[in-house]
Amino acid sequence: MAAIIIVGAQWGDEGKGKATDILGGKVDYVVKPNGGNNAGHTVVVGGEKYELKLLPAGVLSENATPVLGNGVVINLEALFEEIDGLEARGANASRLRISSNAHLVTPYHQTLDRVQERFLGKRAIGTTGRGIGPTYADKVARVGIRVQDLFDESILRQKIESALDVKNQMLVKMYNRKAIEVEEIMDYFLGYADRVKPMVIDVEQELNAALDRGEHVLMEGGQATMLDVDHGTYPFVTSSNPTAGGACVGSGVGPTKITASLGIVKAYTTRVGAGPFPTELFDKWGDYLQETGGEVGVNTGRKRRCGWYDSVIARYAARVNGFTDYFLTKLDVLTGIGEIPICVAYDVDGERFDEMPLTQSQFHHAEPIFETMPAWDEDITGCTTFEELPQRAKDYVLRLEELSGAPISYIGVGPGRDQTITRHNVMKR
Repeated sequence: MAAIIIVGAQWGDEGKGKATDILGGKVDYVVKPNGGNNAGHTVVVGGEKYELKLLPAGVLSENATPVLGNGVVINLEALFEEIDGLEARGANASRLRISSNAHLVTPYHQTLDRVQERFLGKRAIGTTGRGIGPTYADKVARVGIRVQDLFDESILRQKIESALDVKNQMLVKMYNRKAIEVEEIMDYFLGYADRVKPMVIDVEQELNAALDRGEHVLMEGGQATMLDVDHGTYPFVTSSNPTAGGACVGSGVGPTKITASLGIVKAYTTRVGAGPFPTELFDKWGDYLQETGGEVGVNTGRKRRCGWYDSVIARYAARVNGFTDYFLTKLDVLTGIGEIPICVAYDVDGERFDEMPLTQSQFHHAEPIFETMPAWDEDITGCTTFEELPQRAKDYVLRLEELSGAPISYIGVGPGRDQTITRHNVMKR
């Protein structure tokens, strides 16, 4: 039995999709426990690139059952567009299973998300405008719509009417927008009810029964540690808990059944959207990392902000997630750049911080304290073992491991599924 959690250790886009794809072929279930279609994964299989937004990367596995857990918020239109797109390319999404307790993104959530961001102006959070935040807000306020509501028209109508009583007041009186009709939302949801119904199961019961049978479950977190609503750079965060504890809540698998917590971390750092970023680069090296690393958001098309590796954040992520291992991605991007700075601590108004500062204000004013290491010039994209890496590349990996709070068990040396070095197999823990 193994229940493994995959968590982004930075601000997202670390390569979680690749990690899930590699391990997903060896497990029985791949679960997405949180998030929505506001973050994506890029997976390269057989030379073909797949950009997944709502579906877990395990949907591309021939063996694993992909699951959307109760902690996910689901845009049904986006879901079926993604499924249809995959099946048109020969992929099989028929094994997808969805929790009856997952909440649904409505058209009014998307409308509110966009108008609220515009209303905030320069104080905008930098959301994707896909309605994720408002959907989670309704979930916490206990006025949300869940997947199971699609199968009882009376309950569905009552919930929509109750929601629109408030939402339309906001849209019309605060934002000068047109009111949304109840029938419009009813027709939208009922148009998907028959198609989604065969996919809906009791996910909590199914996953725990699978673990009791000795099967393997992989939980693929969306977003990342520094975007966690509790542990991230609030308020520039997502609306859920994409940390390891959130994976348990969003899947119904208890923490005593977790055998490994795998943090995904880039060999440098990126961020999409607003918010503090201590190691961010505004020079030629920032441009180099963006261009060479292909740092463009899968879901938004926005260029990612780029900076050097931040070991303060890595240690923090290891602590709050209880990482047993790290998966280091995109090591190949650093080939041939001369010297590689590593952030080992922060300077905040003359005071050194080796760990995360206590307050938002301190973190906002943090200046990185760097040490540098020499880069390597050799092509590493064909390396299959740690020993094959150039000595300078090995030294860099070992230094990051020393600084980051958990052993680096996997190393990505290229975008392909087979361009990964395995030092320790988490499936055997």
